[in-house]
Amino acid sequence: MKTELRERNIDALEERVFDSLIIGAGINGAVSGAALSAQGAKVCLIDQGDFGSLTSQESSNLVWGGIKYMENSEFGLVRKLCRARNQLLRAYPTNVREIRFLTTIEKGFRHRPLILWIGTWLYWAIGRGFTRKPRLLSKRAIAQDEPNIRLSNSTGGFEYSDAYLPGNDARFVFDFVQKTNANGCVTINYLESLGSHREGDQWITQVRDRVSGHESIIRSKTLINACGPFVDEHNRLSHITTRHRHLFSKGIHLIVKRVTGGNRILAFFASDGRLFFVIPMGPVSCLGTTDTRVEEVTDTATPEDRHFVLDNINRCLDLDPPLTEADIISERCGVRPLVVDTEGKNRDKGDWSSLSRKHAIEIDRDKRHLCIFGGKLTDCLNVGDEVVKAIGEMQIGLRPQDSDWFGEPPRSDFESFQQRATELRIDDRTPAHFSEPISLRLWRRYGRDAGPLLDAIAGDETMGQVLIEGTAFLRCEIHRAARDEMIVNLDDFLRRRTKIALTVPRDSLREDPGMREACDVLFGNDANARFKEYFSSDSADLEKGPGR
Repeated sequence: MKTELRERNIDALEERVFDSLIIGAGINGAVSGAALSAQGAKVCLIDQGDFGSLTSQESSNLVWGGIKYMENSEFGLVRKLCRARNQLLRAYPTNVREIRFLTTIEKGFRHRPLILWIGTWLYWAIGRGFTRKPRLLSKRAIAQDEPNIRLSNSTGGFEYSDAYLPGNDARFVFDFVQKTNANGCVTINYLESLGSHREGDQWITQVRDRVSGHESIIRSKTLINACGPFVDEHNRLSHITTRHRHLFSKGIHLIVKRVTGGNRILAFFASDGRLFFVIPMGPVSCLGTTDTRVEEVTDTATPEDRHFVLDNINRCLDLDPPLTEADIISERCGVRPLVVDTEGKNRDKGDWSSLSRKHAIEIDRDKRHLCIFGGKLTDCLNVGDEVVKAIGEMQIGLRPQDSDWFGEPPRSDFESFQQRATELRIDDRTPAHFSEPISLRLWRRYGRDAGPLLDAIAGDETMGQVLIEGTAFLRCEIHRAARDEMIVNLDDFLRRRTKIALTVPRDSLREDPGMREACDVLFGNDANARFKEYFSSDSADLEKGPGR
């Protein structure tokens, strides 16, 4: 198995005392690692599963200010999220993009159209006018722009702007992991925490490598619990008591072939009154989401979940024939951890759906322990900054804040890369059904590290060939992934380093000769075993638990 980088990081575990051990490498843990390592902290970032797995790989890919939270008068949260969205739009011009949302209003809806229209302008104003202005739409205008929308019971609609990730949410998380590693720190996936305890002025964390089974300890001055839905469980393992805890909301999405022609998100009010989206995702559409309270973490969509999504999409869109379960290419199922403050206003009083989507960071300065509860992709930079501030107050000796811990390289670097890509005619290889050129996708995924990929293509024409049919993934990218991206199993590559598993039917992948070649490059002598492991089961994920 070609995981030399991972093995080197494991070998470094017992050689030092880390300033911070971060348990959980979802979006909260990943941004904490990137932010702290940029300030000179010696960081170890681990996850029981793969980087960016569980909740962080199951989002709607939306980077938004949360217009729906205005209904509960959470204007402070909306203002904070809009500010965070604008910051991400500035810092990640190719990874985070503005996109239009088209919303139709049905007759008899609980709010009058005028109220909704005023709400969109208030939302735009709260966002400091950073995006394009809202637009009121007649039924005729909607029919011209999106002819598949069923308008028989509609009074018209409106259009407003937010942002989204055109790539993969888990890949966005992995970029922060790579920044942490590039800053000389240690990042390891599939390393399970068995619990932590204090010895003197250090935290001692017992860990088990889920690949080899080997157990060891990690010593750290501070401990950050960023286990997402498993924060409470790791606290129990470590005998930590907190005033916050989590409730769980399950949300699913269904991926089908494109059902709309335009590059906008369609937003409807589903039968339960929640916003319901049709999100463009390259050659496919992402439909959802649901909102179901669950008692424990699960990654399983039920028949009822699927029927809810399909029934709503067939009610809102005029599709011939209507969508059925046979049209589903893949599914996303994630659990949102909702924060409950057992001593404050945000308590669970039965109406769990009204709980705020704010994150909370609980700090025990005496024990040098942090817990991150909740969190959203949109708010990730705020989490990173708050963690740096808290750790800095624990006399760890951080350098002054470095604003370069996030964001893409300067536009001048991008323009130089594009010029060379044009000379090599990279974009001529873009599949016809993809809406963006390969060169832009390469830059979005790798930034400055996309340059060596062009060198590989210039030296060997075959390195620039699309390897797996139905994707825009080049052969040279497979070799880079094998070398630098700590891929342990095929699901890491197909689901998190890329979104191939979301957009290409599983049967097509199994029969694609490029898939076999990818396994050979990624896993060497273990290629056949990894191939069978993935395609012989419904899920290639290892069992979930603390640290996922």
